[in-house]
Amino acid sequence: MNLKVKTALISVSDKENLVSLLKILKKFKINIISSGGTYSSIKKLGYKCTEISKYTGFKEMLDGRVKTLHPKIHAGILHDRQNKKHKTEMSQQNFPAIDLIVVNFYPFQKIVTNTKNPKQIIENIDIGGPTMVRAAAKNFNNVTIVTNKNDYILLIKELKKLNGKTSLKFRELMSSKAFGLTAYYDSMIANWFNTKLDIHFPERKTIFGRRLQKLRYGENPHQQSSLYVNDYNDKQLGFNQIHGKMLSYNNYSDMFASLEILNSLKKNSGTVIIKHANPCGVSENKIPIVSFKNAFASDPISAFGGIIACNYKINKKIATEISKNFLEVLLAKGFDKESLKILKRKKNLRIIDISNFKIKNITSVKSFDRTFLIQSKNNVVIDKRKLKCVTKLKPSKKELAEIEFAFNVSKHVKSNAIVLCNNFSTIGIGAGQPSRLDSCKIAVQKAKQFQMSKIKNSIAASDAFFPFADGINILIKAGVKTIVQPGGSIRDKEVINAANKAKVRMLFTGIRHFNH
Repeated sequence: MNLKVKTALISVSDKENLVSLLKILKKFKINIISSGGTYSSIKKLGYKCTEISKYTGFKEMLDGRVKTLHPKIHAGILHDRQNKKHKTEMSQQNFPAIDLIVVNFYPFQKIVTNTKNPKQIIENIDIGGPTMVRAAAKNFNNVTIVTNKNDYILLIKELKKLNGKTSLKFRELMSSKAFGLTAYYDSMIANWFNTKLDIHFPERKTIFGRRLQKLRYGENPHQQSSLYVNDYNDKQLGFNQIHGKMLSYNNYSDMFASLEILNSLKKNSGTVIIKHANPCGVSENKIPIVSFKNAFASDPISAFGGIIACNYKINKKIATEISKNFLEVLLAKGFDKESLKILKRKKNLRIIDISNFKIKNITSVKSFDRTFLIQSKNNVVIDKRKLKCVTKLKPSKKELAEIEFAFNVSKHVKSNAIVLCNNFSTIGIGAGQPSRLDSCKIAVQKAKQFQMSKIKNSIAASDAFFPFADGINILIKAGVKTIVQPGGSIRDKEVINAANKAKVRMLFTGIRHFNH
């Protein structure tokens, strides 16, 4: 059913694009009601407008907290035009209908990103705006609601097409967008309170997100996908794509895995290579190009078509090395001019500057069907109070630093995880196996294939305890001299005895790092 728009109420914090809307309202002789700053803006632009306080006969009060919260406004929005009782009541009160609501809210989102002053933040929680929006959205059979300035063009086209009217289909679409906005807005406020009060697992949890990009497809071409941002700054992710084709769902998934590991490498120049959400090479070194070469050497076959993340700036020398290989995505903290000239020769390589990227979330989420799991992030590597050497041979202080590096990498590898390291670089990774024994075999096989000379005296890290001695026997036979694991098996004694017999060091961390 197409309905004529006779009266519009406009109340917007963001005045952009208002002129284009006012022109079309004037063309179809639509009366305008407004208040505060919006009223002043409309008058300055040279258009007729009735101030809300004059329309309702009630002055704004409480510093503007109460202005649109009036029966004449809400009855004008909410009454059912086809209901005889409603029509009679409206006539008795002499309340006209309001057919179009154009509202955007106080900039709570913007204020939260710019200040930590609770009073200022709370003052920017809009009450009247969301109340009008919900009323209009509920009554979409009779009222048009527009909450996004980007939708002005759709409203203009609709009014032109239908000669000052709107269709039911259009009103329902705008209603769905409106309820999406109010839910988003309230969710941001609820999450702000939870953060302020240090409540990570509230009784009712809402997760807000704004679609940043519609992706070509999901993990596979027959799946649909979009990227959403769950942050008060929801217009970008904090990194800048300099070159290359559009990022895919799988690219983003691998990028996030790489950034998680990269964020944990803080001592030296770190390089992370990811393939299918698992690291195939991780290295730390004072010299960036050495870090890159060591990470790549860990498993050059798996690195083919992978994602590389670096916590340093890419120069010509490093770019030359990188360009020898086929990669999907390169993330780094800046690129010099010469490096970009080299890297841009690869037409499809996505080059991304992560100089301004910061990991903020303290929780992780997994969803399935109608449920989702939330947990705190695994931000612990080793608790030195729990760390103990359980064998006769003890590691040196220098060796302890590398043991921590190896154990840190293991927490980012899909379980069951076994990581072999030498000189702060991975040399073999066994990932995602149902059997820890198989993970040991894969890690050793990878090391023998690409880093044979580095297995001797290497460190092995396991994300969880060894249930039997068979796993560590494979590692020991390959040349591993130090093993770090959580401990806690009923057969710990058997495993310790095997380590002592082989004269290797073994440390128990008391901390498990499952990553499913």
